Parts: sequence; C-alpha cells; structure tokens
Amino acid sequence: MTLYSYCAIDGQGKRHKGLHDAGNLVDLELRLKRGGLDLIDAKPDGGKIRLMRNKIKRAELITFFFNLEQLASAGVPLLESLGDLRDTMHDAHFRKIIAGLIESIESGKKLSLAMAQHPGTFGKILVSLIHAGEESGRLPEVFAHITTSLKWQDEMASHTRNIMLYPAFVGSVVLAITVFLMTYLVPQLVGFINGMGQEIPAQTRALLAVSAFFTGYWYVLVALPVALSVAAKLLIASSPEMRYKFDRFKLDLWFTGPILRKIILARFANTFAMMYSSGISIIECIANLRDVVNNRAVAKSLDDIRLEIESGRNLTQSFQNTGMFPPLVIRMLKVGEATGSLDKALLNVGYFYDRDVKDSIRKVQVMIEPAMTIILGALLGWVMLSVLSPIYDIIGKVKF
Repeated sequence: MTLYSYCAIDGQGKRHKGLHDAGNLVDLELRLKRGGLDLIDAKPDGGKIRLMRNKIKRAELITFFFNLEQLASAGVPLLESLGDLRDTMHDAHFRKIIAGLIESIESGKKLSLAMAQHPGTFGKILVSLIHAGEESGRLPEVFAHITTSLKWQDEMASHTRNIMLYPAFVGSVVLAITVFLMTYLVPQLVGFINGMGQEIPAQTRALLAVSAFFTGYWYVLVALPVALSVAAKLLIASSPEMRYKFDRFKLDLWFTGPILRKIILARFANTFAMMYSSGISIIECIANLRDVVNNRAVAKSLDDIRLEIESGRNLTQSFQNTGMFPPLVIRMLKVGEATGSLDKALLNVGYFYDRDVKDSIRKVQVMIEPAMTIILGALLGWVMLSVLSPIYDIIGKVKF
C-alpha cells in the first residue's frame, strides 16, 4: 500500500485535496469514487519517512486523541474525523498510519481492531480502552481519558528530564575542567615543580601521578566507560533473571530508587483508574498494566496479584501479599473496594504520588547545585594546593 497525495472533485464541482492509502492509482480512483469523489491528479506522498523511526511522538498522539474527542463530542462521524486528522497531521509516518486506520474501518473493522494492527503506535492499553469505549458507547469519554493520561505522562517525562539535565550539564563541565587541568595545565608545571630541587609533598605527587595517567592512558579512560556500559547491558540482557534483578536493584537504589518507585506507582494508579472507569475488568486491567509499569519486579507482583484474584482472593489482600505496594496504596484500595469507588480511590493515590514526585524532584534539584559546586571547588582546591605548596615551602626556607 502507498500513501497518495490526491486532488479530486465532488458532485458539486468542489475540489478536495488530501491523503489516501491505496495499492496503485487505479485502486485510489476506485476508493475515492466510493466516497463520491472523482480523481483529478495524484502522486505518492512526498513526506520522507525515516527508516529508524518506529514510534510516534507523544505530542502527536495527544493532538490526535484530543481532536478525536472534540470531533466525536460534536457529533462528527469517525471516518470524517480520521480523514481530517490524516490531512492535518505534520508527521508523514503518522499520516500513513491514520490512512491505514481509515482503510481498515472502511473494510468493516472497528477502531480498536484497526489500532491493534499498529502496536508500535497504539499499545495494548490504548486498544483495550478504545474497545471498552466502543462496547459501552462512551468513546468520547475514553478519548478524553486517553488525552489526559498522555498529557500526564508527558509532564512526568519532562520532570524526569529536568532532574537529569542539570547534573548532566554540571557534571560535563566538571569533567571538561578535570581533563583540561590534568592533560594541559598540570603537565606544564611538572618541569617547574621537579626543578625546585626539594622533596615534593604527597598531595603534589598524587596530582602528578593522576596527570601522568590521564596523558599516558587517555584511551583507557575513553574506552572503559563504553566497555563497562556494553558489558552491563549484555549481562542484563543475558537472562530474564538478570533483567528482574536489575529492575529490582533500580527500585532499591539509594536516592533515585524511591523517586522511581513513586513515578511507577503514580503511573500505575492513574492508568488503573482510567481503565477501570472505562469499563474494563480488574483482571484485564492488571494484565495490561504490566506494560505500563515498565519494571519487571513490579510486573511480577502484578502477575502474582492476578493469579491470587483468579483463585478467589479480594483485590486488597492480593496487593498486600506481594509486599511491593506501600500502605497508602493498600489503604486506598481497601476504601475503594468498600465504597464501590475504586477508580476515585486510585485517582487519589495517583494524585498523591504525582505531587510527591514533583516535590522530590524539586528537592533533588536544590541539593544537586551545591553538591556539584562543592565537588568542583574541591577539585580546583586540590590542584591549587598541590601546585602552590612546594612554592610556599621554598619561600619559607628563604632567609631575608
């Protein structure tokens, strides 16, 4: 199938331009004819599709589902809505996917089944939500839920990038200064220090040794991080057990582990609430949430929960038995089960951890700045002390 950019005319003589998927020009003409259009001109869409690009940006998905919700709420038929979106999306790859959705729906498939044919763009959770909306007749509400969830995910990703951006920048500056000092400045002073003709202090000898290592074995310093990173990835990918242990290690890691756990719990609670309120069964929700948490340790706990629920235990007991979820989650699940408002209880959990993650990130950002300043100051202080201490020793021995 090829995505064509076409120009056609309707029965009233009005010109229409757009994109349509077809096997060839004859096939395109027949497809447009079924829609009441006569083809004037067409050519393959000139948008370049990158071979390495498999996923659509989250911002494009947000725009897509927001517009679908607005158009569906206004009573615009689904095929017309998708046709408008196909013609207005900037991403050529996404336009082709939307054209594929239109083709599948025209052939008799539901939207959820059409989306299921593009798992790289529409994951299992989105397909399940769309299917639930189709079955319940609440498709506009589901579109709104998905839009809200995608916006929240985008915000959380932005917070995560912010927490890494500043230390990465300052760390790069510190590394660049260290390389400059050890490979250029200190070697310039070696002859001067050695020519003083006196015993060199221990901190100066250490500085000279580090500088010599930098200049003599720079290739080791370049290759070692790459080699360690590759070795770690190979080790983690060697078996499911190693991948599980690594994900568990990330949750238990000091400083970043608690923040990661809160991010996972917030994502879990918000998505669970959205799916449950859309009419999806608890078992199906938990099965789909494995992909949301993106952590094998938490995913294993969800598998255990699903098995316990299928064996007859209630939701709260099943979550409590795993030992993975904190008391707040257990308490809110118990309240939700007792009151019949599980989705509201989960939204409360998501709101709490969402706010807690933002507060934690702000605190980390406040702590990182002075920590990096201290590290840089200590490095410069060591170099200055190591260089100046022999000079002060000489000056102290001069008799006036």
